[in-house]
Amino acid sequence: MNGEPPFVVVLGTAQDGGCPQAGCRCDACQAARADSSFRRWPACLGIVDPERGEYWLVDATPRFPEQVEALRDTVSEAIAAVPDGILLTHAHMGHYLGLMQLGQEVMGAADVPVWAMPRMRLFLSENSPWRELIEAKHIDVRHLVAGASCELNTRVQVTPLVVPHRGDLSETVAFQVTLAGERVLWLPDIDHWDDAIEDHIKDCQVAWLDGTFFDETELPGRDMSTVPHPTISESLERFGVLPRDEREKIRFIHLNHSNPVGTPGSDAAQKVLAAGMHVSVDGERWPAGQC
Repeated sequence: MNGEPPFVVVLGTAQDGGCPQAGCRCDACQAARADSSFRRWPACLGIVDPERGEYWLVDATPRFPEQVEALRDTVSEAIAAVPDGILLTHAHMGHYLGLMQLGQEVMGAADVPVWAMPRMRLFLSENSPWRELIEAKHIDVRHLVAGASCELNTRVQVTPLVVPHRGDLSETVAFQVTLAGERVLWLPDIDHWDDAIEDHIKDCQVAWLDGTFFDETELPGRDMSTVPHPTISESLERFGVLPRDEREKIRFIHLNHSNPVGTPGSDAAQKVLAAGMHVSVDGERWPAGQC
């Protein structure tokens, strides 16, 4: 792998609970139980520098063990079992629970860098069992500053972009990842699109965007205003006016198990493709064909 440029691998495309989701017997979850090809793990991005044998994860999901092993199987079993660092988007369950795998009961890792925004750092440092991970030096929590580039190594930089999303436990960020000068956007959670989103899409080569729900009908009997996300239907309308090369960059992630685009060939999935956009899949990588 020496001499190859850095790349990213999508290690999960589902909402926090994944698919199949615990306790759910909807058609999508039952299909995922019967056929692993329909399974989706919680949203997670792997960042790999094959030349240096280094890799990082954006978020530590409840499926952290499987996602790390999938990355090692895909890239090289020779890379370390413990990531070179983890970048956290926010404090909702699908995005940080996997940190516990680094503790004494499992991996017994030492000083794994965990980059987080101020409120996210405070949340980890003031609450068990995360506080114990810090005190026992299993993780080394490091500072992120909104809009400021953070150098993972000389070939990989990340920039946290604050986005509006329920600020109950922490702030929420997306990440712009710069790989040897080219940029991708990872934005799994947002309440609504702000005025900057088109500029962020224009500024990158690939944009993985929040596609939690397809429309407002997916959770019968539940007030969807309590779980705000821009629906894919709204996004297709908004981004449909962009030039084709801009629309081609968009790949929807963070799919709830109820989202029909998660079923390949469904009418909803076909609407996304007809609009010139894409539904991401676990294992997708960019640039394509790396490693």
